[in-house]
Amino acid sequence: MAHPNTRRLIVIIIASLLAALFLLFAVINIIVLLSAQSRIVDIEEAKALGSFDCILVLGAGVWRNNRPSHVLEDRLKIGIEAYCAGVSDKLLMSGDHGRNNYDEVNVMKSFAMDCGIPSENIFMDHAGFSTYESMYRARDVFSAHRVLIVTQKFHMYRALYIANALGLEAYGLTSDLREYANATYSQLRESLARVKDFFMVIFKPLPTYLGEVLPVNGNGNVTND
Repeated sequence: MAHPNTRRLIVIIIASLLAALFLLFAVINIIVLLSAQSRIVDIEEAKALGSFDCILVLGAGVWRNNRPSHVLEDRLKIGIEAYCAGVSDKLLMSGDHGRNNYDEVNVMKSFAMDCGIPSENIFMDHAGFSTYESMYRARDVFSAHRVLIVTQKFHMYRALYIANALGLEAYGLTSDLREYANATYSQLRESLARVKDFFMVIFKPLPTYLGEVLPVNGNGNVTND
C-alpha cells in the first residue's frame, strides 16, 4: 500500500497537470478569439474593403440529402446577400461530399441557383471535410488569396484563425439569423476544435485530397459532378 505522503504527492501532480491543461485550453481559446475579432465585418464594411476572390460559404448538415439545415441555410442566405451586394462575383461552397449518400455542396449550389445565381459563378469544393481542409483547399486547389468567409459567429473565430495562419487574407461575415438547437453543445465542441486547429496550423498537414488546380476566377461548372 502506498504511503500517505506518496498518495498526496500523486494527487498534487495530477491536479497540477489538470490545471496546466485547463490553462492551456483557456489561453489557446483566448488567442484564437482575439486574433480574429478585428476581421469580422458586415456587408457594407466588406464592400469597402474592395474585391474578394470569392465568398467562401462553409458547409454544415443537410436534411435528407436535399435540404440545408437551419445552420447551413443561414450561411447560404448571407453568402448570397454578399454576392448580390457585389462583394465578389464568385461563391465557393465548401463542404462534405465524401459519400454518395451524403452531399452538402450540391445542396448548397442548388440553393444558390434557385436564388438566381448563375451556375458558372458557383464553385463546389467536394472535399471540404473540415474547416482546416476548406481553408487549405481554397488556397491550393481554388487559388483563392482574398476571401470572405461566411459562417456563424461561434465558428467564425476558428475559421479566420486558420485562414490567416495559412496565408489567406480573410475576413468574416457572420450568419446568425436565428437561435440554433444544441447551442451549448456546439460552443463546447467549438472550444475543443479551436485547440485542435491551433496545433494543426503549426504542423500544417496535407488535407485528405488536393488534386487538380481549379482557379476560382474561372467557370464554376468545372466542379459539377
